[in-house]
Amino acid sequence: MKQTSKNNLKSLATVFAVAILFMSCKDNYQRVGEEAVKPIFPQGVAQNFILTYTETPKELGSEDADSSKVIAILRSPITEDFDNQSFRYRTFPEGLKVDFFDDKNQKSVITADYGIVYSQTNLIDLQGNVVIETHDGKKLETPQLFFDRKNSWIFTEEEFTYTNPEDGTVMDGEGMDFNRDFSFFKAHKTYGLMTIKESE
Repeated sequence: MKQTSKNNLKSLATVFAVAILFMSCKDNYQRVGEEAVKPIFPQGVAQNFILTYTETPKELGSEDADSSKVIAILRSPITEDFDNQSFRYRTFPEGLKVDFFDDKNQKSVITADYGIVYSQTNLIDLQGNVVIETHDGKKLETPQLFFDRKNSWIFTEEEFTYTNPEDGTVMDGEGMDFNRDFSFFKAHKTYGLMTIKESE
């Protein structure tokens, strides 16, 4: 009887010791750097993505009918939608191509290896081999380019090469900004060889 009581007492003491051990184990490690960043997952992923932007010439009422005009077509192999975050955005991790149409329905094309569209600020960030080719043959090449959709303003602080076949000029520089149709163009710094066509 004494032996059984001793064994029960030992078993009870072991159970309490293990329970106290597990209750006292707590993760007090302070995570920093990459460990502290919570993983972010998109709320949606689309493959072979095509988005067409249209607008009507005037604001329509509830019973009005009018035709809309295509102003841009965006294509990408894949897009990830992060509109579930506090700062909403959409990424194009495998690149994108955008066809822009002006008032005369003339097409200009933008391509990039990577893109981010920030929904709240109406800012588009294009990265990696960004190329703009306008309908009249002008070409801009740069590693990164920003497009402010609200103000129709495009800018970069990176190096660029701008080719204008109308004037027969090639300009290299660093930092520039311009409007969507290239009618206003401001280069922050130019350097290197600049070929200028002479007038006859």
